[in-house]
Amino acid sequence: MRLNPLTIKKIRRFRSIKRGYYSFIILALMILASIFAEALVNNRALVVCHEGRYYFPVYGAMNPGKVFGLDYDYETNYRQLQKRFKEEGKGNWILMPPVPYNAYENDLREDRFPPFPPSFTEKHYMGTDNVGRDILARLVYGFRIAIGFSLLLLLFDFGIGISVGSAMGYFGGKFDLFFQRIIEIWSNVPFLYVIIIISSVVVPGFITLIAIMAFFGWIGMTWTIRTVTYKEKARDYVLAAKALGASDSRIIFRHIIPNTISIIVTYAPFAVSGGIVALTSLDYLGFGLAPPTPSWGELLQQAWTHMDSWWIGASVIGAMTITLIAVTFIGEAVREAFDPKMYTTYE
Repeated sequence: MRLNPLTIKKIRRFRSIKRGYYSFIILALMILASIFAEALVNNRALVVCHEGRYYFPVYGAMNPGKVFGLDYDYETNYRQLQKRFKEEGKGNWILMPPVPYNAYENDLREDRFPPFPPSFTEKHYMGTDNVGRDILARLVYGFRIAIGFSLLLLLFDFGIGISVGSAMGYFGGKFDLFFQRIIEIWSNVPFLYVIIIISSVVVPGFITLIAIMAFFGWIGMTWTIRTVTYKEKARDYVLAAKALGASDSRIIFRHIIPNTISIIVTYAPFAVSGGIVALTSLDYLGFGLAPPTPSWGELLQQAWTHMDSWWIGASVIGAMTITLIAVTFIGEAVREAFDPKMYTTYE
C-alpha cells in the first residue's frame, strides 16, 4: 500500500521532532514488554531441562511437582527447583525470567514483616509491597492493564464521539439541537458519584469500568468533531460529492471524517494519558478494579499508608512520570507534525 505524499511528509516531520519520536519508541518498547510480560516477570520458568527433556512452563500447561521428582501434585515452585538442581549437580537446569515473581505471589519471611526494601539478592529489584508482592511485577502488569484500559476507552470514546459529532455537524437543525440538549444534561451528571453508587452495589470489573467511563467520556470529542464538520461540509469537495449523488453516510464516513483525521490523531495521545490517570485515580480512591488486580492506584495508596517504605512511592511515581511524559511528548509532536497550516498553500 502506497502512502499519500502528504502523509509521508507528516511522518517525516514527526520523526524530525526528536523528543516526541524517542518518546514514541520508549512507549512502544514499554507496551511490547508488557504484552510479553509473562516471559520477563513470572514465577514460572522459561525453560526447564530435566533428565534430557525440555519443558516450557511459561506458555505451556501447569507442571505438578511430581513431573520433576518432587513429592507434591500442585504446581512446581521453580525457584526452589532451581536451587535443588544446582545442589544435586546432575546436569539439570532451569532458566528463570529476569524477575522470578508474578504479580500475585506473596514472598513472606519468618523473621520480619513486609514491605521489604529493594534487594538484588532476592531479586526484588524494587522491593515488595505491604503483603510481600514484588513491586516491579505489580508495575509491569499494572501498566499492561492501564494502557489496555486507556486504549479501549479511547476506541469507544472516539467511536461514539466522532459518529455523533459528525452527524450533528452535517445534518444540523433539530437533530443538532436535540443532541445538544442531551450533551448539556449529560455533562452535568457527576460521573464519579455514578461510579461510587455502582461500586457500592457490584464490584466493577475491567469491562464495567470502560462502559461507565465511555458512557460519559464521548462528549468532548463530540463537540470538537461537530465544529469541524460544520466547517468541512461547506467545502467544495462535499458539494461535489452531493452533486454526484453520494449518500449522506458516504459523505460523512468517506469524505468528511478522513479530512478531519489530523484533529483525531492530535487528540488521541492526550486521551490515552487521561485514561491512565482516570483508572489510577479510581483505583487510588478504591472505586476502580477489585483487588488483588495489579494497579498503579493501589500502589499509590500503599505509598501513602506506608510513608517510611520509600521504595513503593518512588517506584510507582517514577513509572507514572515516565509514562505520562512520554505520552505528552508524543502528543505534542503529533500535533505539530499534523498541523494543517504547515501544508497549506495560500494563493
